Amino acid sequence: MESRWRKAKMSLGLNLCVYVPRTLDDGDPPSTGSSTAVLVSPVTSSSSAATSTNTTPTAEQSMGKVKGGAGALMPTTPTPTSAGLRLSKSGSKSFKKTCAICLTTMKPGQGHALFTAECSHIFHFHCIATNVKHGSNSCPVCRTKWNELPFHGPLPAEFPQGSARINPVNGHHNGGQMTILRPLPRARSSGRLHHMTTLLPDTDHSVFNDDEPLDSLCEANEGSQQGFLRTVEIKTYPEFTELPESTSERNFTVLVHVKAPLAQTSQTTSNLQDGNCLSTTRAPVDLITVLDVSGSMAGTKLALLKRAMGFVIQNLGSSDRLSVIAFSSSARRLFPLRRMTESGRQQSLQAVNSLTSNGGTNIAEGLRKGSKVIEERQAKNPVCSIILLSDGQDTYTVSPTAGVHKAAPEYCTLLPYTTDGRQHVPVHVFGFGADHDSASLHSISQTSGGTFSFIETEATIQDAFAQCIGGLLSVVAQGLHVKVESLHPDVHFGSIRSGSYSSRITGDKRNGSIDVGDMYAEEERDFLVSVNVPSGYGETALLKVGCDYKDPLMKETINMADVQVKISRPAFVSVQSVSVEVDRQKNRLHAAEVMAEARLSAERGDLTHAVSLLEDCRRMIMGSASGQSGDRLCQALDAELKEMQERMANRQRYEASGRAYMLSGLSSHSWQRATARGDSTDSESLIQAYQTSSMVDMVLRSQTMSRSTTPCSTTPRQMRHVKSFSARPQPR
Repeated sequence: MESRWRKAKMSLGLNLCVYVPRTLDDGDPPSTGSSTAVLVSPVTSSSSAATSTNTTPTAEQSMGKVKGGAGALMPTTPTPTSAGLRLSKSGSKSFKKTCAICLTTMKPGQGHALFTAECSHIFHFHCIATNVKHGSNSCPVCRTKWNELPFHGPLPAEFPQGSARINPVNGHHNGGQMTILRPLPRARSSGRLHHMTTLLPDTDHSVFNDDEPLDSLCEANEGSQQGFLRTVEIKTYPEFTELPESTSERNFTVLVHVKAPLAQTSQTTSNLQDGNCLSTTRAPVDLITVLDVSGSMAGTKLALLKRAMGFVIQNLGSSDRLSVIAFSSSARRLFPLRRMTESGRQQSLQAVNSLTSNGGTNIAEGLRKGSKVIEERQAKNPVCSIILLSDGQDTYTVSPTAGVHKAAPEYCTLLPYTTDGRQHVPVHVFGFGADHDSASLHSISQTSGGTFSFIETEATIQDAFAQCIGGLLSVVAQGLHVKVESLHPDVHFGSIRSGSYSSRITGDKRNGSIDVGDMYAEEERDFLVSVNVPSGYGETALLKVGCDYKDPLMKETINMADVQVKISRPAFVSVQSVSVEVDRQKNRLHAAEVMAEARLSAERGDLTHAVSLLEDCRRMIMGSASGQSGDRLCQALDAELKEMQERMANRQRYEASGRAYMLSGLSSHSWQRATARGDSTDSESLIQAYQTSSMVDMVLRSQTMSRSTTPCSTTPRQMRHVKSFSARPQPR
């Protein structure tokens, strides 16, 4: 009977899991356990690379029960939903499956019971029992909600006979402790979601206009929950607060500081037919994730990527929408933009869990389909962004070239624009491991206005994603535009140092502007404006600064009142002290310029000169006024420059991690936004410099979940990385 089911499903190419009752016709002796059903997971049509006759598990290999001890029946081939963890096909003696919780090898005869869940993922029993004990009722890998929970302990009195199935651990009673499979109450099926919905891989459409409509009730609630007007804060700091009346300056610096308002956290819930509409004072998001599932992602990489995507899905609200693009040799859309209601989350988790790794790396095709989803959607949430992750070189579309010219212009033509057509939709790119094309990936993020993060170790994927979505889920200002205007007929602008943000000065040099774009809650931006200061008496009004932006919730344009910059002009100035705020930002911009110059030298093969440039910059920063005062940003810049020097020790290390580390640093400083940066421990305070409270809270949520599910797997090196994400930004 089982074989008939399997043949029928494989011929249809269905991606589903079905419980098939055991019969004596199967030809296998009955198990000594109490199982009454087996889980059959057919090979999906997308897994054409794994078409051998051994790829479908037998009934014994698929049992959703605890198996342990010597002689226990163990699976010998991977299931399609085994999160990319490869198994040996040579029999149980070479069984080398990895527990997705503690990340250690599971092997028969090691004294640890093994548990195969109903979603077909296998764990150490003590690991999954601990996970369940902390309140989780879903798979840590695929996030599928279980109908039965495993835990270790005596049979509770509240379970009447027949309400729980009891299996002795390792086939015998263990001091009164037993394995209990506790049934969970079955969720009601709504009118729009049937119980145990089968999700098929989304077939490609000629037009991607099948996105799920936005909910009108949620939209109305989001606008009405604006309890007060949250406004952007503008501050200015002149380089010197006073100049002698007879003195004129040709290159006087004024710091323009812009800070976004706090995120409001009050929430109300409206019951809808399909899930809850969570009304918050944040803008809902349309998020497209473009994920590399090429052959190099096989094993633990793909398992941890699935877990990270599970975290993203679980933390999106019911008004947020998600679409997933998977690419290898080609690209396919797993599902259209879908609201993350309860049903939307479950279907999305099933789709992500169905991913398998094979083939080459076609980044351009993945980016093309992600852009197509954005451009052809019928409805539009206020915030929109793309997350792109890759661990390899593009082997299809882009012809690789050597050195610094490796950044590919072909990608830039694929980037989508925002609704008004004035700027690109930001693409936040994650380069994973030592073999990714950091130069091309950085060019994608830089052109689009997104960030480039370097994920050096597998264990940090989820935290890196958490930091990114922590920002995306807290956008409080859009299209921010800063304006500067001269207040004195003889004051003219010389330059505006704005990093990667577009700035301009009018022909008469009396007006300037900076396009900042979207800002997350509590984010800060610092820009240096250079002006000439004529001689004067009493007081000189130099310039005024204002800004306008769109509130994504109220959907109104807000114009902020202008802030004036004035300096006093006494006859004599005994002691002239430079502003530490201005000096700090001069050091930041200078460090970014030196990083870019050192990278050019390294790409030309002159690592010695690159290291020398970084050393000179370190000395300059620590000898400056802000460096001498013990400023934390200066100390962090010094630590980061030192780390870059170490990653340029030789050509091999630079190619493996130095280039990506430098590019992630450049991305962070040029956009003044937090990025994941390798696995360094020396630049912890630097990573704090641009983190917001929303980012920190989301990363702490990720780490809390990871600690509860990986009690014995966190290494000291990983814990140091956790620290670097955890600390809050330095208050001003």
